[in-house]
Amino acid sequence: MTPNPLLGVCFHWLGGFASGSFYVAYRGVKHWAWETYWLAGGMFSWVIAPWVLAFLITSDLAGVLREAPASSLFWAYTFGLLWGFGGLTFGLTMRYLGMSLGMAMVLGYTAAFGTLLPPIFRGIFVTQVWGTHSGRVILFGVAVCMAGIVCAGSAGVSKEREMPAEQKRVAIREFNLKRGILVATFSGVMSACFAYGLAAGDPIKEITMRHGTPPLWQGLPVLVVVLAGGFTTNFIWCLILNIRNRTGYQYFQAVIRPAASARGESRGEGGPSEGAAAVAVAAEPVVRAPMLANYLFSALAGTTWYMQFFFYSMGETQMGRYKFSSWTLHMASIIIFSTLWGIALKEWRGTSFRTKLLVGCTLAVLVGSTIIVGYGNYLGVAAVSK
Repeated sequence: MTPNPLLGVCFHWLGGFASGSFYVAYRGVKHWAWETYWLAGGMFSWVIAPWVLAFLITSDLAGVLREAPASSLFWAYTFGLLWGFGGLTFGLTMRYLGMSLGMAMVLGYTAAFGTLLPPIFRGIFVTQVWGTHSGRVILFGVAVCMAGIVCAGSAGVSKEREMPAEQKRVAIREFNLKRGILVATFSGVMSACFAYGLAAGDPIKEITMRHGTPPLWQGLPVLVVVLAGGFTTNFIWCLILNIRNRTGYQYFQAVIRPAASARGESRGEGGPSEGAAAVAVAAEPVVRAPMLANYLFSALAGTTWYMQFFFYSMGETQMGRYKFSSWTLHMASIIIFSTLWGIALKEWRGTSFRTKLLVGCTLAVLVGSTIIVGYGNYLGVAAVSK
């Protein structure tokens, strides 16, 4: 199969659209705790969708995984496990640095480490990347992507500065620059481990093609393994939260119990007397979660989330020898479409012209970075075909 970088960029944009859009479906979930709907949707993200699509589209999935080298399975799973830690600490970064600065730092680290380290570890960075014209064009595209991430962070900081004083205090009440930088570094590097997991699965891709899978779908069996690692991390953490917050019943019961604060008061842990607390709890209206709708919205969100890597694996097959650049295209596309969703949902309404200009610059620079990276891959494919 002859690589087609233009088609690859389109696949990566589809993946970015899926990643930038999946959380919209979670807005339809009512009365569930975060850990409940995250794990419900995650079952589709990390288990159901990867296995079902790989089973239906690829050839002899079970046989391929049995034949795969143990080292490849181990590292693909382990890097998926580490990637899960990156996702879970992403929220701490938002708490310590704020949404804009935190997201810019994490995605910046993720884009840089996820793109550049694989060719460095393979020993091809100097010869095939820095030492070729097409490789240097791709590196320039990576730099432009980083500039776009800086623009995104600047737009967010500008928006935060324009918040009313009371809202700003709520948003940054736990601001801690030193701690935030440490957490952002950890989260960004760990999140980049997904790219390493996909690279570790290269032998699995070769085996599945020998079993008759078309090259376009070669990455699907690898996703099964990497996402199993991510599922392990997220499952354990959500289970811990379900136990600690006493929310595990929400998977099976529609009636939502009173908040933990009310339970604490009813046990005599300060506040009103036991009798008064009991009356207050009894007076609260019964809240019922729409179970079927919640599961459907969670399934939609989880499946949409998985589709980002479904299309990513397809796009990677079209990038030729510079497939490591797929990670930059993925990061850029995520920010592009998440920013467009923010505009559609009027999250930037009421901001100054300067902030809106920064948002526009972010979109323009990131779109430009995907074009540059795609062009670099086209030059690489053309040079090989000569």
